[in-house]
Amino acid sequence: MNIFQKIWCRTFQTVMKAATPFLPWREPEIVDCKNGTRDLGAFVKTKGYKKVLVVTGPNVFRKGLADELIAGLKENGVPYALFNRVVNNPTIDNIEEAFELYRAEGCDAIIALGGGSPMDLAKVVGARAAKPNKPVKKMKGLLKIMKRIPDLYAIPTTAGSGSETTIAAVVSDSVTHEKYPINDLSLIPRYAVLDAKLTAALPPQTTATTGMDALTHAVEAYIGRSNTKKTKERAEQAVKLIFDNLFTAYEHGDDLVARANMQKASYYAGVAFTRAYVGYVHALAHALGGFYGTPHGLANSVLLPVVLEYYGESAHKPLARLAEITGVCAEGDDAAKATKFIDRIKEMNEAMQIPSFIEGIKPEDVPEMAKRAAEEGNPLYPVPRLMDAGELEKIYGLIIE
Repeated sequence: MNIFQKIWCRTFQTVMKAATPFLPWREPEIVDCKNGTRDLGAFVKTKGYKKVLVVTGPNVFRKGLADELIAGLKENGVPYALFNRVVNNPTIDNIEEAFELYRAEGCDAIIALGGGSPMDLAKVVGARAAKPNKPVKKMKGLLKIMKRIPDLYAIPTTAGSGSETTIAAVVSDSVTHEKYPINDLSLIPRYAVLDAKLTAALPPQTTATTGMDALTHAVEAYIGRSNTKKTKERAEQAVKLIFDNLFTAYEHGDDLVARANMQKASYYAGVAFTRAYVGYVHALAHALGGFYGTPHGLANSVLLPVVLEYYGESAHKPLARLAEITGVCAEGDDAAKATKFIDRIKEMNEAMQIPSFIEGIKPEDVPEMAKRAAEEGNPLYPVPRLMDAGELEKIYGLIIE
């Protein structure tokens, strides 16, 4: 990256960091549902909504994970409409289909049940409800909504995306194969429900990749240059919880203590990166998702150690601190500790049978994917080392089988 691009990126990031304390940041209110999602119906009833839209995906619905939620709504006389056709990496068409149902049924609140995809779709449906004359494409980027959306309840069934805490929704364009984030404080869910039982049936591989997704959120937030005291604390908590609990949850899916700790980790990581942002791992992963539908958690899992190594010395100090906090390495200089930390991530991937390459990447697609990743990351992401499209191409080259 040339010197003028670097100056522009760092100036933008410095201004953003100076401005963000004046923005209306908030965390979701955690709704206490001691007996699971069935209890949510009584809480929702007190709000007096006309009708709520329940948003979920077909797999979650088929597995019966929505049954208790819907039973609770029925028991408490809460009118609802159901949209259970969320696709992975939700497209604009998928969002518009859900928004039409929201509007036709006269809904005024949304409950999202699932992983990152249902929550992303629900957020953008809320944005469309708040700004019905603004197409999804015009919401791309930062602070393009700036209006309160209908109350959104987020119920994660994975421990990874952190979408129940964040300002971000990721959208795919099925025509251009572009995948991009919409970032606005209004998209932070109003309420979050953390129920470890919903994650107990996750397949081991999904547990692994979604857990590494949460780790990516925490690490990218931590090594970036827009941290606050709170985001550092939340990121440290998340990384420690993941290192201590992810493999247990992977091997023993019915261990609800490990599952609950992974949900906490995902939540903490979400709080951290909502304020401190992510980095090039996410930008590269989003492009892969847009071109090939690569699951986001898998892409992040593969890319995380590769990108951390590529950052080199610029990321050594914060990675060394994470190595100390997690007990990976307490001796040596920052470079040695950082290397040990990255090696441990590789070991975790290998132990959970996560590959070190992404299948199906076509070399002819790499320049365009790198270009889109650079456009997403620069100047927004306050990464430890700035890179242009050419450097991001090289990183893609390292994960082509």
